[in-house]
Amino acid sequence: LGDCTHSQSQMAIAVASLPEQPRFQEKLFPLRKEHYFGSHTRRAVLYAPPAHHETELCQRILTKHGYTVTVLENRRLVEDLRHEGPFQSKNHWSYFSFYLQVNLLPEIQHFLCRKEGLCQIIKAFSGNLIYLNLNMNHVSTISDKDILKAQDLSVIIKAYVLVTSLTPLRAFIHSTATVWHPPKKKHFTLKLQRFFEIFFRNSSPQQAFNNMKEAINKLLLITEVFSKSSKLIPFILYFRCSQCFQMLTFDIGFGMSIHPIVLKVHENFDFQIENESAIQDQISKELLFEDTFKFLLSDEFSTSSFIEALQKIYGSSVNKDRTYNREDEQCFSLEEMNSMIAFIKELKSLGQFELLFPSSTPKIQMLLRDLYRTVDPMRRLSSVLTLHWLLSNVLQQFQLMNKEKLVSNYNEVIAADKDTLSHIRQIFTSPQLDLNPQFNPRIREYYAEVPFDMVTVKIGAEPSNCQCHVHLDDKKGPSIANYPLGLGLNKVIIVLTDDSQPSPEVVSSYKVTIYREDRPSLPLFDDYMMCGFVQDCGSKIRPEESCGLQPLSHEYLSAISQTVLKTCEAGDTKGQWIVPCLSCSDNRTCDWREITWQPHGCRYSVLAKPELQRCVEGRRILFIGDSTNRGMMYYLIERVNKTLQEWQKTHDVKCYHNINEGKTFISYSYYPQFWMTANQRPTFEKALEQLLQRSRPLENTDQTVLIVGGVQWLNSNHLQIIQKVLNRENLSNILVIVKSIGMGFHLPVDGIHSLSQAEVQNLWNENLIILDTAKNLGYEVVDTFVITMGRYKEFLRGKCGCHFHEVVKSNPSEERPHITMTLSRHYTLGKYFGNQSKPSQLQDYATNSQSPYHVRGPINQVYSEILLSRLCASKRQFVST
Repeated sequence: LGDCTHSQSQMAIAVASLPEQPRFQEKLFPLRKEHYFGSHTRRAVLYAPPAHHETELCQRILTKHGYTVTVLENRRLVEDLRHEGPFQSKNHWSYFSFYLQVNLLPEIQHFLCRKEGLCQIIKAFSGNLIYLNLNMNHVSTISDKDILKAQDLSVIIKAYVLVTSLTPLRAFIHSTATVWHPPKKKHFTLKLQRFFEIFFRNSSPQQAFNNMKEAINKLLLITEVFSKSSKLIPFILYFRCSQCFQMLTFDIGFGMSIHPIVLKVHENFDFQIENESAIQDQISKELLFEDTFKFLLSDEFSTSSFIEALQKIYGSSVNKDRTYNREDEQCFSLEEMNSMIAFIKELKSLGQFELLFPSSTPKIQMLLRDLYRTVDPMRRLSSVLTLHWLLSNVLQQFQLMNKEKLVSNYNEVIAADKDTLSHIRQIFTSPQLDLNPQFNPRIREYYAEVPFDMVTVKIGAEPSNCQCHVHLDDKKGPSIANYPLGLGLNKVIIVLTDDSQPSPEVVSSYKVTIYREDRPSLPLFDDYMMCGFVQDCGSKIRPEESCGLQPLSHEYLSAISQTVLKTCEAGDTKGQWIVPCLSCSDNRTCDWREITWQPHGCRYSVLAKPELQRCVEGRRILFIGDSTNRGMMYYLIERVNKTLQEWQKTHDVKCYHNINEGKTFISYSYYPQFWMTANQRPTFEKALEQLLQRSRPLENTDQTVLIVGGVQWLNSNHLQIIQKVLNRENLSNILVIVKSIGMGFHLPVDGIHSLSQAEVQNLWNENLIILDTAKNLGYEVVDTFVITMGRYKEFLRGKCGCHFHEVVKSNPSEERPHITMTLSRHYTLGKYFGNQSKPSQLQDYATNSQSPYHVRGPINQVYSEILLSRLCASKRQFVST
């Protein structure tokens, strides 16, 4: 929106709500009415450059208001109206203009929004402005080079002003502004009232606010007067519509005093956006446009209020100093009636806007009279002053009738509305989510679905009441945040608190459930090829190596399709993910349900339940690590017991005695306890000692197993500590299995530390150091990094983006997946795997409808099965130190 006369980069809009009578429309538009407005009575035409930022936003808002929207690219509104408009003469235009709303007030754009125009104003009024006590340094900085230096200013704000009429002037200012401290480019959005309370808290906040509004009013009034006294370009004289408007942005600076300096006037709503994807900027922009359209397109009108005000105004035909005379018998003109009707509609639809002019301030009223007296000593423009007088009276009568200050700050009005206390005004998301149902402040729960490739979403909300604040997840959470979207269901809670109380109280909450789809999978038949990958091209961990799906050679496929393939001897055997596809160049043609991890030259044995139960019988298995380590523990419990009877997000020490019919003991200690301060957080050595103590009695054999690991906290120093503690506790011969680091913290998520791409790439080297150190100490390893890095988008719920498992309540009707350590029979019977069949021992793990809980996650399943294979390997090496 904005400039439509000078700039090709802005967008213009023409809106019309036409009478429905066919004869009336035919009279108005005998030729080309359908060319612009078709048969619809509510139509909007957007004149926009290609790919303009606000086009989609304006389309969405106008459609919501019931308008049919047409977008014309590379067209200019002024040229169309001048040469191709749906009116053949001034008579047609005069009829049409009554129903047309266009963001175009040419006088403002010509005089106020151009440097040359401002210079004309200063030159014409400089002598009189001193007499009128109008210091031009406080109005414009065109002629003052020192003031133009941003570093001399303490703060600069962008104030958004909507002018709905220049003659007589009607102007409104939005309650929100963009604020930044020069010379820094960092900016933020703030309520104007709040800005002045903070910035001028040691002086006079209200006076500074009033000074800014006065400076804006002065410039607008001078523009009105100058446009009436100047020889305007012909089109400006021709183009006048009663409902046209102009969106303006005033760049206003404040130094050490409470007097503002108007630096520049933009002929549109100008946003200080360095990054178009910045969610706060997008929210501010959407709010501003929403408020503006709601204000402009409002049908709010009261005939009784208008008649009552009209009677009182008509009775007071002459003011005290007889400046505005009219005969008692004289009727109001159509222009006067239209101005008053439009003004009353605006006063009843202020919303987030505050009235700037008409103003009841004596200083501004005196300026108005003096300006017209200066340019019109013969009083040829008295009719304009009469219109001003009428609107001032409308304002006065309207205030009296409503018994409240409709021109006061929006915050005061909305605070009085208790019904809004528990409501939010809008939910904002980036990218835009299609909420179901459509947002309504009274509806508390919403649902949205997003595609697989959308891994994060920014969510924010705006409270309806100024004394309330929005928080995400809990009452101390942020008002806006970037959320990771795990596969499946994700829940975001929007909490609304009343901050007017000494201790903020939660007054309501909203829930947004976002379902992220699985990777699109295409079921295949006989015509397929096998593809492999280690890393995804969206996050290249090893830039020097290939990424994405690669065709597998016939020799490789023949090697891994042997009926007897040796068992892998270590948990870090190099391998890759393989998946059947129609084409390796298009991952949308793959059957991702059949993806499997394939080590090079060997396979990991998948133990049947009886064999696994014998393996762990009499053993005491100790886990220490974070939630990813805990997920492997619960997987082990469910595999051994074929059921998971209890589950909790344990963050301390937990012991389980009911494993394998009481024949196996499992304990778990959460580490590190990141929520505690560094000086209170137990050291790894202390946590390990405590776990050993709680798990006794322990044998110094492989009947005692210590499984340690997590996402990214583990390093080689922890392995040295393990060796020291085990030696000290006479447990040097127990089996130690080290789970290496995993993919995670790779997304830009609020509230946690996120890794840069360089830091993610460095995880490869850190992982190698951990694996080498562990093996040198005689420990078994499970390399989870190489398994997770290529499937980094397939994380499940959790802020870290590192969880590849989740414990869910069992659904008896849900089919439990098989363990996919080899390709399924459908593909193994294809052209490459003629004789290989799926291991029969996996069939009994398909489902257990009696289990209250189930550990879900195919990636966690893969490395947990590798863990079980190392736990139950027949030969062990012991290193005595």
